Amino acid sequence: MKSVRELELKNKRVLVRVDFNVPVDEQLHITDDIRMQMALPTLRYIREQQGRLVICSHMGRPKGQRDEKFSLATIALHLAELLKCPVRMAPDCIGREVEYLVESTGAGEVLMLENLRFHDGETKNDADFSSSLARLADVYINEAFAASHRAHASVAGVPERVASRGAGFLLQQEMDYFHQAMEDPARPLVAIIGGAKVSSKLGALENMLGRVDRMIIGGAMANTFLKSQGVAMGASLVEDDLLPAARQFLAKAKEKGIALYLPTDFIVAESFSVDAAVKEVMYDAVPAGWMALDIGPQTGKAFEKALKDAKTIVWNGPMGAFEMPPFAGGTMDLCHAVASSEALSITGGGDTNAAVKLAGESDRISYMSTGGGAFLELMEGKNLPGVEALK
Repeated sequence: MKSVRELELKNKRVLVRVDFNVPVDEQLHITDDIRMQMALPTLRYIREQQGRLVICSHMGRPKGQRDEKFSLATIALHLAELLKCPVRMAPDCIGREVEYLVESTGAGEVLMLENLRFHDGETKNDADFSSSLARLADVYINEAFAASHRAHASVAGVPERVASRGAGFLLQQEMDYFHQAMEDPARPLVAIIGGAKVSSKLGALENMLGRVDRMIIGGAMANTFLKSQGVAMGASLVEDDLLPAARQFLAKAKEKGIALYLPTDFIVAESFSVDAAVKEVMYDAVPAGWMALDIGPQTGKAFEKALKDAKTIVWNGPMGAFEMPPFAGGTMDLCHAVASSEALSITGGGDTNAAVKLAGESDRISYMSTGGGAFLELMEGKNLPGVEALK
């Protein structure tokens, strides 16, 4: 796929698909604008090249209906502050009035289209909706890595209809880092997989078996693997229907000679609350009625040792319920261990990146991916529709 740098932009209508689906509070104030910040280099470059910048994004899940709480008007105001230039707000994302506004946008000027998901044609990748959007563009740029795993109109349908198309700096960076980590990694390559459910990450786990040298499994998903080996997990979250798959996975890892690390001790509690009774137990001593909510200190040391000589680390998913202080220790310690490593380190997923920020280690991670679902699909070995459409 081509980079935005390889395309002629001067006086062209440049439609940029961004992911400005940022969190806002009840007063519609943006609480975290990191996704907007990450897209700024591409947007500034297009303006510098005298492109006529037209920005489109989704926000929330309005389900094909106009809902003012999901309007991008607030986003446009904030973007104007970030870009230090006026950003006009369109009343919709398609239609004659929007086409007129696009045509009247001059070189270096910026127009923000209204929420794409106010039309159900966006999520359905409807041909008519895609064509209506494509009519607004001489050049199409995808700068929405976090949405590129979805075959939606603005991600997959529009680029098929715009001959001059390419990747923004952020999308290119995301793909470059991932290929560096997975296609031709410096070894040893260590994958850290955590989070709540095996079901959401089984595909990634199986694909990674053929690529990694070591694999660390933590979080609630480790419970299912331990129970598959006959370990009683008390009241801990376990996906009983996946016990056979977990057994098969562990056998496959052993057959391939992959060093696989599971928790050997836990922080357990009687209830999922900040003030619950808490204690440390060995992995095979979780009391009946108690639940494992974090890895224990012994496990933390073993995981840190597994990272010592790593040259590449890919991490998706926390080690416990880190949002509650009593159960944050394991994830925080792992954040520090990954940050202290000299390896190329890549983290992906909202929870993982939130944990890294909480630990104060953002500056010491090589790359923090902006995409959760897209990152996971790459880990599964899948192609992203938004990237394929640019080729």
